[in-house]
Amino acid sequence: MTPQGQPATSALQAQVGDGTLAGSWILDPARSEVRLESRHTWGLRPVHGVFRQVTGNGTVTAASQVTGTLTVAAGSIDTKNKMRDKDLRSAKLFDIANHPDITCTVDGMQPASGGVRVTGSLTVRGRTRPLSFDAKVSAAAGEVRLDAEIPVNRADFGLTYSPLRMASLNNTITVHAVFTRQ
Repeated sequence: MTPQGQPATSALQAQVGDGTLAGSWILDPARSEVRLESRHTWGLRPVHGVFRQVTGNGTVTAASQVTGTLTVAAGSIDTKNKMRDKDLRSAKLFDIANHPDITCTVDGMQPASGGVRVTGSLTVRGRTRPLSFDAKVSAAAGEVRLDAEIPVNRADFGLTYSPLRMASLNNTITVHAVFTRQ
C-alpha cells in the first residue's frame, strides 16, 4: 500500500499514465540481483546460484509503453561449488565461450492482480523463447524496483546435460532489479 492507502499497483499505474515515469532508466547493478534455483540429487537438494554481473536498462514512453533489457554474464554464475560452476560455464550447459550472455528483453507490461504482467523474450545459449511472468513493481524517490520469480524449463534452451539425470530441468530465476533515472 502507498502512504495514501491506495494499492501500490494503482499508484504505479497512475505514475506510468501521467508521464511521471516517462524516460530512460538504467539498472543499478550494486542493488540488483539475479539468482538461479534448481533441485539436484533427484529433487532432494536445492541448488542456489547468483549471477555476479548484471546490466540493464528500460524506457517508459509518454504513451505508457514499457520496454527494457536485462543482461547477465553467464560466466558470472556462482553456486559456491567450483566444479558445478565449471560445468555450468562449459559447452555442456551455458557454453559461455560461444554464448557469454543471458538476455531478457521486455516489450510490454500490463496491470495484473497484485502487480504487473511482464511480456518479452528470454535468450539463453542462442535460443530465444517468449516469456511472460508476474512481477511486483514499485516506484518512488527516483527509482523503480521490479521483483519476480520466473519459472524456466532449461530444456527449452537446449540445456539438458545432467549426469545420471540428477538435476531437475525445472528452474526458477529470481530477479530483484533496481532502476534509476538515466
